[in-house]
Amino acid sequence: MKLISFNVNGVRAAAGKGLVDSLRALDADIICLQETKATPEQVATALADLKGYHLHANAAEKPGYSGTAILSRQVPESVEMGISIAEHDGEGRVVTATFADHIVVCAYVPNSGEGLKRLSYRKEWDDALRQYLVDLAKGKRPVIFTGDLNVAHQPIDIANAKSNYNKTAGYTQQEIDGFTALLGAGFTDTFRSLHPEEVKYSWWSFRMNARARNVGWRLDYVLVNNAFGKHVKDAFILNEVQGSDHCPVGITW
Repeated sequence: MKLISFNVNGVRAAAGKGLVDSLRALDADIICLQETKATPEQVATALADLKGYHLHANAAEKPGYSGTAILSRQVPESVEMGISIAEHDGEGRVVTATFADHIVVCAYVPNSGEGLKRLSYRKEWDDALRQYLVDLAKGKRPVIFTGDLNVAHQPIDIANAKSNYNKTAGYTQQEIDGFTALLGAGFTDTFRSLHPEEVKYSWWSFRMNARARNVGWRLDYVLVNNAFGKHVKDAFILNEVQGSDHCPVGITW
């Protein structure tokens, strides 16, 4: 099985930059998208030429903002939008698909914002999402949690660690602690587990030619509950795939 996660920075814009061809070439069993910036109907239209998948999309109440989607070759047994907490579910940030052998949670975690204006809300979100994932993992099915988690966990995950620490959204100690708490609650960062010393990023600013210079951040992850970790064969970051300020990440098992 192969799972791909990709923050597309607007699915309609990405579709105009070859997204369908890229997804077709990646040939994944499950595709998780973040920041679709579209209604479910608009996502379906943008991806109409991608055949063989069942689409389940979640949209924000605010048009053209946030949004997530899961596409799968297998029909899920059930699909849930959000985490059943009203204050966190208005931005279309989570889709959960339950399959016969596993549960996939696709998330677009809130950015703490310019000037860290949403940092306090981000902590509330992280705490609520962690509890949601822990509760899912109490069942018998493995839990795969993936998406744009909007945090660089360690200095190896960010090109300019010192200059960004506690100053820039995505690399404050509070956000780092939130990610660490999720690992401590029984989850494995698949890429870092299999590639402990590899420097690779999944997001680059559009400014100052950052991608060409590889001045980036690792913000996109695939986590699995610890018991399932031993079944993961590979975890990867696909820097060569264009069309967004992020690139796809994924695992095989």
